[in-house]
Amino acid sequence: MERKSQMIKSSKMSGAKFIANTFKGYGVTHVFYVEGILRRSLVEMEALGIQRILTHSEKTAAYMADGYAKASGRPGVCMAQSVGAANLASGLQDPFLGFSPVIAISGRRPPIAQYRHGYQEILHYVMFDPVTKFNARVETIEQLPYLLRQAFREATSGAPRPVHLEFCGYEGEMIDRAEADLGLLVEERFCRIPSIRPEPEADCVKEAAQILANAERPVIVAGGGAKTSSAGPEIIKLAELLSIPVATSLNGKDIIPEYHPLNVGVVGSYSRWCANQVVWESDMVLYVGSATGDQVTNSWTFPKQGTRVIQIDINPSELGRSYPNIVGLMGDAKVTVSKLAKCVKPKKGNSTWAQRAGQLVRRWRNEVEPLRNSDASPIMPERLCKEITDVLPEDGILVSDTGNAAIWTGTMAYIMHPGQSYIRCAGSLGWALPASLGAKCGAPERPVLCFIGDGGFWYHLGELETAARWGIKTVTVVNNNCCLAQCIRGINLAYGDIEGNKDHMYKFRMVNFAKLAEQIGCLGLRVEHPSEIRAALKTALAADVPAVVDVVTDPEHSTAWPPSRTFNK
Repeated sequence: MERKSQMIKSSKMSGAKFIANTFKGYGVTHVFYVEGILRRSLVEMEALGIQRILTHSEKTAAYMADGYAKASGRPGVCMAQSVGAANLASGLQDPFLGFSPVIAISGRRPPIAQYRHGYQEILHYVMFDPVTKFNARVETIEQLPYLLRQAFREATSGAPRPVHLEFCGYEGEMIDRAEADLGLLVEERFCRIPSIRPEPEADCVKEAAQILANAERPVIVAGGGAKTSSAGPEIIKLAELLSIPVATSLNGKDIIPEYHPLNVGVVGSYSRWCANQVVWESDMVLYVGSATGDQVTNSWTFPKQGTRVIQIDINPSELGRSYPNIVGLMGDAKVTVSKLAKCVKPKKGNSTWAQRAGQLVRRWRNEVEPLRNSDASPIMPERLCKEITDVLPEDGILVSDTGNAAIWTGTMAYIMHPGQSYIRCAGSLGWALPASLGAKCGAPERPVLCFIGDGGFWYHLGELETAARWGIKTVTVVNNNCCLAQCIRGINLAYGDIEGNKDHMYKFRMVNFAKLAEQIGCLGLRVEHPSEIRAALKTALAADVPAVVDVVTDPEHSTAWPPSRTFNK
């Protein structure tokens, strides 16, 4: 469907009215902010039905905007005054690394206050350069229409990433309060991602299709860019035509259902050994929308050196960045994979290579199923993930924190239905709680379940109050083992044979998070035995208030499986 530009009106209006109407026109339903920024704009937004979510920190405002964007496919908006800009910039690191369309707005004191020791004023603007793809100053109201539209263009085009606008005035009031003759133009193409779907060169597609069809042991690795493009059905079709195993990055986990016969699982460092083994044994890898960073390749140890690689990416600078491409296809993942599928002839039957991949997956499942069904107490994280798998609604969104939370959910929580989504953190511990609130705002009709460790939960515990205050009905499952579990291995290596007090480096006090949640105004449920998990999750999902399910898990079984480098399975 063609997306057109729509000129709504051109008349004299305040910056506040222009900002509010622009957001409304672009489909923004929520903004996440710390007081005070663009106060008059926020008043105008109220009149238009845009929900204003006051958060407890600028960083969590950015995380909420990130979760909103990932769940809705629309740009998420976060805002902070001048003194909060540094915190806002730090919060953009995760959506930048996770390729998320977030629009950040901050204030700054006017030029007369610069270089004169203005209260709370430093040069914040440059802090946004490393975490945005577009960083601009709005000095006058006449610039506002051009730069605000450009922000939406930049955030949603190509590989989506955050943008930042710095408004003149400590709280942006120099733009907020000013008036001018402003033309309100909404470019509908840039309301969602992907905004533009470029097509690859036809000759390159034909060459790639021939190489792929002739490969003996090909594998597809689908990444977050494939998910952004909604390329899952096309990837599955291509895989089925040629009987090719499909691995995914953690970001792309929900591209293919768990029990599809060609799904080998998440590959890399937060992964399953069966997926790593398949990529290691392959003679050709087709990367679709994957940045080929260290996580999906286990620090670039596989595919092994010399393996042929075809790469599909919307950003031409990514083609061959980590692995030389025999063919590089610049284009939208959905469009490009669809064209590849049209160029290949179906293979009959299940290939020997696909049978080998399936055998490895079955061996992995046989290893982990006893753990996923364990009745041990304290509870095994694998069992917790199995119960989440069984209870997550068919249209549910599972939001995962980083560290062991990502490893457990990436390997042990299964995405069983096409309508389910998996959203994960790009690396900032504690991200998942606020991001899950943003995800619920972006997809209010869908159940949202957050999985987070107690170490991450402590980071932004205060946002439970935000959830209670606004009635944002998420379910937060806390994997409570009283420690920073992923650090244990590194701490043990640091100590070696030295006697000392390791505990102070990673252990916490045991706290009943269910009781804390009740005090804040949420439903709190404490789980200490595996048999209690399912009922607690179902009660939490049915609750009329935000819910916290505090699950006491085994601290001695708290370090998730590391990927094998020996490949001797």
